[in-house]
Amino acid sequence: YPASTVQILGAEKALFRALKTKGNTPKYGLIYHSSFIGRAGAKNKGRISRFVANKCSIASRIDCFSEVPTTKFGEAMKEQVEERLEFYESGATPSKNADTMKKVIEGLKDAAGDDIEAPKSSKKRKVEEESTPSKKSKKEKSEKSEDKKEKKEKKEKKEKKEKKDKKEKK
Repeated sequence: YPASTVQILGAEKALFRALKTKGNTPKYGLIYHSSFIGRAGAKNKGRISRFVANKCSIASRIDCFSEVPTTKFGEAMKEQVEERLEFYESGATPSKNADTMKKVIEGLKDAAGDDIEAPKSSKKRKVEEESTPSKKSKKEKSEKSEDKKEKKEKKEKKEKKEKKDKKEKK
């Protein structure tokens, strides 16, 4: 699920009531009972709720798509939530998610002996992955072009006939 959905899980009744009355939607559902949100200040509960939901969503995706199960990503994200709580209390700058994930991946590579590949930041396809469409023979191409020519000729004849009919009616 997207983080926004995870954030309000358990508060469906309040959500639909708010949507029906055009009031404020709930900021949190079951996540509200988390110790992280309990430790946050009153004005930061919504922010921390959103942040925890985001980390839960990322963790579930990692669990789903990783080939080797590990708790390292979850532990790193828990540390990130702790850092974010500190940030709201004292202003200490939290680490960036990309940096944290790179550290975890490097740690896993060191432990596993380079079995795990780091995700690529580029979304371009590799040259090897690109499959060139099977080349059609010259015969197939010529048949297609002939079909197109025939259709074009028929269309032109039809248009000429329609013009001729219009002239005759006048």
